[in-house]
Amino acid sequence: MSKNTSNLHNQTQTSEKHSGHYVRNQTPQKPLILAVETSGRIGSIAIALDGQILAEAVFSGPMRHSAEIFPVTTTLLERLGRKTNEIEHIYISVGPGSFTGLRIATTLAKIMHLANAVKIVAVDTLDVIAANATDYIKDKNTRIEKVATILDAKRGQFFVAVYNRNHCQSNNAKHESQVTSHEIWQKISPDSLMTASQFTERYASGTEPLWLLGEGLVYYKDKFKAEGIRFLDERYWSPKAVKVHLLGWEKAQTGQFADALTLQPAYLRRPEAEEKWPKGKIKS
Repeated sequence: MSKNTSNLHNQTQTSEKHSGHYVRNQTPQKPLILAVETSGRIGSIAIALDGQILAEAVFSGPMRHSAEIFPVTTTLLERLGRKTNEIEHIYISVGPGSFTGLRIATTLAKIMHLANAVKIVAVDTLDVIAANATDYIKDKNTRIEKVATILDAKRGQFFVAVYNRNHCQSNNAKHESQVTSHEIWQKISPDSLMTASQFTERYASGTEPLWLLGEGLVYYKDKFKAEGIRFLDERYWSPKAVKVHLLGWEKAQTGQFADALTLQPAYLRRPEAEEKWPKGKIKS
């Protein structure tokens, strides 16, 4: 067994009771869903049906998005007795994040839409990361009321967003096994670009501790250390396809599908190569 196949076998979680039980278009309310997360360092995908995760896989290493997204997706579908043309929804993390990774996800979504009229849901990457805090609360049996997600934007800046915990459960949750005790994280500041010092000056030392998570902390955690700032364990920092699905499913239930023709990654700013290109110079 190859290393990649072994890695996929170890990290894939499949519910046998679902495999082969459902048939595509059994009812219009039960779409087969592909959730894709390629905005972070370690990519992942998940396959779901009617809001329930059937299988998931994490790529074998950092920035393996383009090399593994198609074979991993195909392998998971085959294990479920499914084919690519049976997918009816695709949920993607559209940024901010890795410029290359975001382009991979949006391009895949557009191709699937053009080929099979697959419906697209685009979710904010910082929201996807914030959803990990719910797992931390359940795993640690602790209380957290305010979190912030941090991603490295390069050149000394970070993509950030701040959330308060809303204790209401999702009204759109159909399966308790999927979202039991899922708290909705209400964004109280929009996705922003700032330095670590600007962030701590603005948000540290509040009456409620502010818990941080996100891959921007991997190399720069010390820059965010301040009074009132706490950190979730590192294993909760990365965006995950299962969270892309969780947020995407909620949007799909209210018909919030993206327009494939206008869909673009949410960069927040242009890639560095474009910013360095001389103004007024025409690219050949």
